[in-house]
Amino acid sequence: MKRTSLTLCIIGLVLSLVASPASAQKAIRIGIVDSYTGPAAPHTQNSLDAFRMVVDKFNASGGLKGRKIEYMTRDDKFRPDIALTMAKELVMKENVDILMGTINSASALAISDLALKEKVPFFVTHAKSDKITGEKGHRYVFGMDENTLMAGRAGASFLAKKPYVKYWIAGDDYEYGHSIADAAWTRLKALKPGVQLVGQSWWKVGEADFTPYITQIIAAKPDFLIAATGAASMTTFQKAAQVTGLIKAIPMWQHTAIDYTIMLPLGLDAPEGILGSIVYPGFYYPDNAGNNAFVDEFKKLYNRLPGMTSFFGYNTAQVIVRALQKAGTADKEKFIDAVRGLSYDSFLGTIEMRACDNQCALPMIFGVTKKDPRYPVLTAGDITVIPAKDYMPSCEEVLKSRGK
Repeated sequence: MKRTSLTLCIIGLVLSLVASPASAQKAIRIGIVDSYTGPAAPHTQNSLDAFRMVVDKFNASGGLKGRKIEYMTRDDKFRPDIALTMAKELVMKENVDILMGTINSASALAISDLALKEKVPFFVTHAKSDKITGEKGHRYVFGMDENTLMAGRAGASFLAKKPYVKYWIAGDDYEYGHSIADAAWTRLKALKPGVQLVGQSWWKVGEADFTPYITQIIAAKPDFLIAATGAASMTTFQKAAQVTGLIKAIPMWQHTAIDYTIMLPLGLDAPEGILGSIVYPGFYYPDNAGNNAFVDEFKKLYNRLPGMTSFFGYNTAQVIVRALQKAGTADKEKFIDAVRGLSYDSFLGTIEMRACDNQCALPMIFGVTKKDPRYPVLTAGDITVIPAKDYMPSCEEVLKSRGK
């Protein structure tokens, strides 16, 4: 009996010693909620694929002290209620360490509330409501792309240096369109007090006939048009502007108009001469070793070229991996502390996570659509880069919006 007991004790001790390293190798779990079906799917898939590129390299190098990243996706079908349900399931049942997504701002805000309640870091990859890291921001939510306030203010910084005085604003009658337009106009008036708003046009999302609006705009003869259009009407409005002669009559700016994935459906029939802005135009800019290597690897792995949202997936993965390495642990609070203030050198330049509001500070690239004989799609010329410091709201402004 004594020998049996001793043998069992030894076996138990050996098993505990073997089990300890195994438990230490527990995966770092990331739950991704996004719209993987419907019109948004090409954009979210680009982001996921670029995210995977970085994570696979991290895992291949041994991860964090042997702990690798394990990620799982959930399709919210662009519905906030489904997004929240899936985020809850990922937190409560799958015990994820990190949440990530979404392209829908309402979904992002709903998951952000959950992240705050459950104290789980949440990286917003595509949604552009400035409320996410602004008015409703908190310790556990991070903005990884440009929001509407950033896009609008960057546009104003660019336009303030131009000779235009009389402006017309037109766009989609929902939060995205109004937020960009309001941010642009408020900032433009502050930078150039002499500008005039001669009129506005707002149409329902999904509306197909822009002729009445365009006729009114041309008749008013503004110097410049701020076209606050989202993905639903981006190319539709471009085609209408081309057919009606609006583009030749009045110069205009559309945020994200120079993303090659947005211009791709129109091919070489896409209109030239549109001023666009974006964080990452895609495969053709910047023309440096880092981006060229990224494009080559992405194309080799997925047999297509990366676009705007590819950078957001890549950037989110870079920040997560580097913060894990900096913290030396996946402990949520220590990990968050490592994210706040983190910076790294990317092919777009230095990328910084502002500690005051958890918003990623990104450069904004402006260019005019043009044909290039090397490509079957329009690219952008006359590139101008506006650094984040020249257009982002100050930390004081953001904290004031939160009532602090």
